[in-house]
Amino acid sequence: MTKLILASQSPARLKILTDAGLSPIVQPSEVDEDAVLTGVEAENPEHYVTTLSRAKAEDVAEKTVGDDTLILGADSALSFEGQILGKPGVSELAIQRWQSMRGKTGMLFSGQTLIDSKTKRSITRFSATKVWFSNISDEQIEKYVASGEPLQVAGAFTIDSLGGAFIDRIEGDYHTVVGLSLKLLREMITELGYEYTDFWE
Repeated sequence: MTKLILASQSPARLKILTDAGLSPIVQPSEVDEDAVLTGVEAENPEHYVTTLSRAKAEDVAEKTVGDDTLILGADSALSFEGQILGKPGVSELAIQRWQSMRGKTGMLFSGQTLIDSKTKRSITRFSATKVWFSNISDEQIEKYVASGEPLQVAGAFTIDSLGGAFIDRIEGDYHTVVGLSLKLLREMITELGYEYTDFWE
């Protein structure tokens, strides 16, 4: 039985997979994201997320013992007014971002790479979903940031937890906004010659 390895420590991505009937082995990559990116990727959200997803999957694939595994790497970023916004990391930056994003729209990009350890084949894809941010107050922004949730997520927001109340609507794939497109994953598994439903537990 082929196993699926998730090269990510994201609890949101793990929950997407487990809710969908999959039971991946979690083996986070140790990639230095800043070292991987160059000026080109930093200007282009598609290249940004696909480059990082590939680096993460390759890092874990190099350390994986055994031939019967698929390694899944993923990365997300928000494209907003010509900027690529990853994790803010600190409260001040998260507050600034929300003050500029409220009442406006952005595009959330998620890149995915799947590597077959047996054949060494790999596939990289990305998906994008448009997000409308609510026009929330400074007080709500500060309380949301104080929760800690926005600090370690792309674009400083979630849609599947506390931040969901501050999203007016989306256009596209919901799971892309959470961090991983199930539709893309099914297509990628199929392209590598496997049956997606065989990974159901």
